[in-house]
Amino acid sequence: MTDVIEETHGVSRRAILSGTAAIGAGIVLADMATSQANAAPLTQDEIASLPRVKQEMVAPPFLPQHDQVATGGPKVVEVRFEIEEKLMIIDDDDTEIWALTFNGSVPGPMIVVHQDDYIELTLVNPASSALEHNIDFHASTGAMGGGELTLISPGEEAIFRFRATKPGVFVYHCAPGGVMIPYHVCHGMNGAIMVLPREGLSDGEGKAITYDRAYFVGEQDYYVAKDEDGDYLRYDTAGEDFADFLETAATLTPSHIVFNGAVGALTGDNALTAKVGETVLVIHAQANRDTRPHLIGGHGDHVWADGSFSSSPQVGLETWFIPGGAAGAMTYTFRQPGFYAYVNHNLIEAIMKGAAAHFQVEGEWNDDLMTQIKPPTAI
Repeated sequence: MTDVIEETHGVSRRAILSGTAAIGAGIVLADMATSQANAAPLTQDEIASLPRVKQEMVAPPFLPQHDQVATGGPKVVEVRFEIEEKLMIIDDDDTEIWALTFNGSVPGPMIVVHQDDYIELTLVNPASSALEHNIDFHASTGAMGGGELTLISPGEEAIFRFRATKPGVFVYHCAPGGVMIPYHVCHGMNGAIMVLPREGLSDGEGKAITYDRAYFVGEQDYYVAKDEDGDYLRYDTAGEDFADFLETAATLTPSHIVFNGAVGALTGDNALTAKVGETVLVIHAQANRDTRPHLIGGHGDHVWADGSFSSSPQVGLETWFIPGGAAGAMTYTFRQPGFYAYVNHNLIEAIMKGAAAHFQVEGEWNDDLMTQIKPPTAI
């Protein structure tokens, strides 16, 4: 892992420093949100003349390389998603699901742009797929979030563009129509996009909020059916479990609730990492069910539970609420080294279903914040 200040998890040193300078000049979040929201629409010729950048997708929990403060005016950000229907193991008992994915991961990749940038998405459904797919961006405006423009059969591709007018973090997901919408979403076909204010994040009072590392946690509920003996069923192809899914999902009781696709995906050797003194941004998305993130041993220093960067963040929270079909964000500056658990604080869902992640934090212990007066001894 590289030095976090130089370049870590998609965050550049220049972005951190420029963010401090820009917002330190006294820019207030409400003012910048208003000015950007009033940006004039561009003609097709004007859009065609904008700078174009290709954003290279990376698998969660990481974010693509990005600046926290925009440089220059709006850009056209090119993104490519290729659909992959793949067999995944989702727990320690080798339970299988035919996951429906964007770029092969659950959740799909995080996209990062700035307010008033344009996202030009190429969506590819290879001929090897069994199902139709599309994409609905909660960050977009019109045409069912782009779903009406992107419904593609196996062997087809579509390209569409939308302007990111609202700053915040937003869910995207497949929405091909009818009961196929929950079927696709509950088989992993969802992700998130972060639309940063052009001036970077702020506390709402003119003070910059910057981060040294950023992670994307996608919470996923699965509904895997069981046979008469109580064993999870297995299937040969994507879509084969459709009838069983409808019956199981109708109970509204998930078989699994996991972070980043599978039980243990962000624990043990896969634990998230940080150092004492570093500020970490966590984007948490749940495309279908409500969730209650909590960092055991820490707090939400700044929390945008509703995902809107137009709002001032709440401060010093123990647990926050993210409704189904939404994403939220928080920052925390680690003050103690050691082990932390980041969980959905419905503890049945965290411990028994799998909605948990771990942080391993390096640094020196601060006895002022906590110290052991007497170790466990017999009484």
